[in-house]
Formats: sequence, structure tokens, C-alpha cells
Amino acid sequence: MGLRQLVIDAWSWLNYKPVMADAGRPGSRAFPELAKTWVPPQELRRLAAYKVLAAYDNNQAGQLSAVGGDESALERRELGDAANLVDTALGYLLGSEQKVVVEGAEHADEETPTPGAAEAAAVQDRLRKWADKELLTFRVQQAERAAVLLGDSVMVLAWNPEKQRPTLRVYDPGFFFPQWDDEDEDFPRRVHLAWELPADDDAGLKARVRRVTYELGPISEYGEPGDDGLVAGGRQYPWEPGRTSNVTCYLTDGEWLLEDLKNGETLDRLPMDKAAYRVRPDGTELNRLDLMIDFVPVVHIANTIPDGGEHWGRSVLARVLQALDELAATDSDSSAASATTGTPIIGLAGARLPVDRATGRPQELEVKAGAVWQLGETGRMDALDTSPQLAELRARVDHLLERIAANSRVTAAGLGTLDATEVPSGYALKLALGPLDGLIGMMRLAREHKYRLLFKMVQRLYQAGRAEGWTAGETLPARLAWAPHTPTDRGAVLEEVVKAYGAGVLSLETAVAMLLEAGYPIKDASQEVERIRAKAEQEAAVRMAEAAARRARDEEDEDQEGAGPGSAGSKRLVEKGSERELVEASR
Repeated sequence: MGLRQLVIDAWSWLNYKPVMADAGRPGSRAFPELAKTWVPPQELRRLAAYKVLAAYDNNQAGQLSAVGGDESALERRELGDAANLVDTALGYLLGSEQKVVVEGAEHADEETPTPGAAEAAAVQDRLRKWADKELLTFRVQQAERAAVLLGDSVMVLAWNPEKQRPTLRVYDPGFFFPQWDDEDEDFPRRVHLAWELPADDDAGLKARVRRVTYELGPISEYGEPGDDGLVAGGRQYPWEPGRTSNVTCYLTDGEWLLEDLKNGETLDRLPMDKAAYRVRPDGTELNRLDLMIDFVPVVHIANTIPDGGEHWGRSVLARVLQALDELAATDSDSSAASATTGTPIIGLAGARLPVDRATGRPQELEVKAGAVWQLGETGRMDALDTSPQLAELRARVDHLLERIAANSRVTAAGLGTLDATEVPSGYALKLALGPLDGLIGMMRLAREHKYRLLFKMVQRLYQAGRAEGWTAGETLPARLAWAPHTPTDRGAVLEEVVKAYGAGVLSLETAVAMLLEAGYPIKDASQEVERIRAKAEQEAAVRMAEAAARRARDEEDEDQEGAGPGSAGSKRLVEKGSERELVEASR
């Protein structure tokens, strides 16, 4: 490879694969579908990388290498190590649960709530109901597994007039083709979702490509104020009252026959005169349909924080892919060695071989239980012992697993391969999980603003759809809260919370929030605070009632004793004792 052929980009960690070298070459054996005329040439390496990673996830890396010219790779044994690494990292990323949290909603149940807390709590309740209806937890797991495996994932929102809510759908990142301009730093103004539709002879359909395009552009027509917010000079969106904008998002959904496409007519240059546009159930043609929003409802999730000037994430398998190849090769060698260990190769000297009566030729001997071989006086039997080699191969498997755990930052403790007897204390275990903590922190940071953006879009689609309960006004910041990714010492947290709250250095809301983060089964922090306060008030009322009853009994006893020496003093002592009990009960 010359210096001019050395490619360094977001997928250069795959350059050692022969199939990546000809990914963009027409007629590639490994990726024939990527050589279609509609796929932009600059996207071929990304799509090839996705296919390689998907092959590892499905134990098909050997088949992929065989297609690239390595026929011996078909015998490679793959035992699911790549998929296990992906699923383990995904489990730590997601934690036990995810919740939609709106900033300020936790103060709504306080005795003196902060301004805007009630509104934040109402929005949080609506977003959580939307999340339940749209199966957000399920969608997040779909999107995040693709992001952890492939490095990228895509979520698309759309307003559904029948359901009166935004719908959420997850797309394969191989269908995602953003059109970045020099001035687009964070969000592209034009996004394509495109994929091929195979031919269906029974239905009489030819092979075609479908392209869904979201594009920001100037509003084509201005009119009088109306339901769509149009005013002279633009449109007033409900999330920015009083401000006029001339930007809107257009949706185009069309199909093109592959046989109609010529060389050079790539995804962004498809001939519009040959397009067959899709039609909505109400008869509206999806050709530059005005969605009446000023944003592209597409959220791209990257698994890692991209480098400067880049937009794509990196798979959790990226830096250990060659180690996974070594592990598969070692597993294949171990399988071959175990075959000769279980059924050894035996050499015989001076043996009398049985003769096949039909052919008159000596029969082959089989190594099996109960077999008896006749040896002459000078006969000898030697067995090839391959168990030492098998032990060495097994030790190499353990070594490779340790390297994969360390270099992927999932750690041996995270993968569950760490021997519990090797951990002297909980502090040592926390140190062992340190790289995993850093990995999950980085992955969650890469997603933080993307989920904030998703919930902002959900609120604005509700406002644009004039949904009941959603009024005009600025959208509130909301985020996705993750549960702890590693086990927490709940007993230590509880002791800390009790001491801090008892000393008055923590509020009840903060104490409940700490217990919630520690993994206690608290469904809603605000409701839990309300229940605790109600129970405390009830117990205080019971104590006051008991103290009052005790005081009444003491007074009745004094009355029955009558006036006598010392009776007044004893009565005053009883009164002071009852007053003290009432004061303590009120506290």
C-alpha cells in the first residue's frame, strides 16, 4: 500500500479488512449492492463498515471474509463474543430504566414551589404519557443497540392526526443520508432516508429505490392569519409567539425505478420527472408537503462524541475487532485440538488387521469404546497426546478475552469474567470498574443533547398539531434520565440520607431523589414526598391526640383525689408533663 492509498477517516480502523479496500469499486464481490448508481460514492465506506459490523454481530465474519477471497474462513468458529460485548455495553448504557424528566418539575410539590414548577410538572406528566403510548423504552433500546453496534442510529418523529400525537420510528443508519453544508455545524438542513425495494414479480413491481426527504426552505406562499399561523411575511410558530419566520420543513416521499436511473444520478440528483410520489390516506401527494414546522424531525444518535469536523460515531467493537478475529481463530484451533484429544491419533505396529470378505482388503480400525485389537509379539501401540496444546489454546482464549475487556473499556468485571475471589473489597471492585464508568459516562454525554432535542421536537409537534392541553409558549427543557449502570450500596446510601436529612442539611425532596438514584423502588419522587409528608402529619396528629387524652385522664384523677396537701403541686407537674408531650408531638 502506497501513501496515497492510506485512508484515515472515521472507519479507517477497518482498513485491514480486504473487503473494505474494494468497497467503492464497481462490481465488488463483497458489496455488490453498494455499487448501484444511486448511492453517493462518499457514503460507500460507511455502508461497508455497517455491513462488516453486522456480520460480526451475527457470527458471519468468516462468511464475509470468504466472500472477500479467504476460502479457509468458512471453517472459522464464532461463538457470539462480538454480540455479547455489544449487549453488555448496551445493558450498562441503558441501566435498569429510563425516565423523562423536565427541569423544575421536582419542586412542584414543595410548600413554596418555585415559579414555573407546576407547568414543568404538567409537561413532564404529558411527556411520560406520550412515552408510554409510543413505547419509548422499546424504541430507545432499538436505537441504542444499533448505535452501540454500528456507531450510529436514527429516530424520526411525525405528527399523526388520527392519534393526535407524534409518532416515533427507528431507522437503520444505513438508510440515513444527511446533506451537510459548510454552514451547517450541528444540524443539516436537508436529510434523505433512502433504501432499495426489491422486485415483486407476483405483484408486477420492478426493483426501485424509495427516498424520503426532509428539507428546510423558505415558505412559498404567505397569506392571512389562520390556523396554520401564516401571516404577511412568514409564519408565527406557537413555540415562538410574536416572532415571524419564513422557514418551514418540506416532506417529499417518492420512488424511482432502478432501470430508469443513469450513471451520475445519485441520491441527491435523482430525476424528479421520473418519480412516483406516495399519497397519504387523505389523498395528499407527498411532494414538498409543508409540515408547518421550522425544524427537521430527525434525530441522529452517535455512540461516541465525534472528532472535530466529523459527524459519525464509533462502534464499541471498533478497537477490538482484530482481537475478535484472533479469538475466533483460536477457538477454531481449540476445536481441532479437542477433536484429536478426545479421539486421539493412534499408531499400531505388528497388528493383525481384519479383512473385508467382499473385497479382500484390510479394514480400517476405529477408535471406540470396547474395541479389541490383536497385536503380535513385537506389536506396539502409540497415541498422540495433544492435551498440552489444547491447554495452551485455552489459556490464550483467556488472555484474548482479558485484552478485549481492557481495550474496549468494558473491563473483565463488567463482562463478568473476573473471579470474585480476586476482589478483596468493594473499593477494589469500584477501581476495577473505573474504565467502564468512564466509557458509560462518555456514551451518555454523547446522547444527552440528542434526547433533549427529541423531547423538544415532541413538544413542538404537539403545539403545531393544536393538541388539547398544549398551549403556545416556549418549550421546556426535558431530558432522559438514566438509572445507575453499576450496583449501588443501597444500605450506605440509606444511612447517609437518614443522617443528612435528620441533621437538616438535606431537604426531603433531595433525600428521596438520592434514594431513587440508588435503586430503591420509587415510581415517582414527587408522589413519594407527598406520601411521606402525609404519613408524618398523620403520626403527629395521633401523638397529639394521645397526649391530650393522657392529660385529660390526669386531670380527672386529680379531681377525684380532691384538694389536699400536695395535690396542687402534683397537678401542676402533671400539667407540665402533658404540655411537654404536646410540644414534642407538634414538633
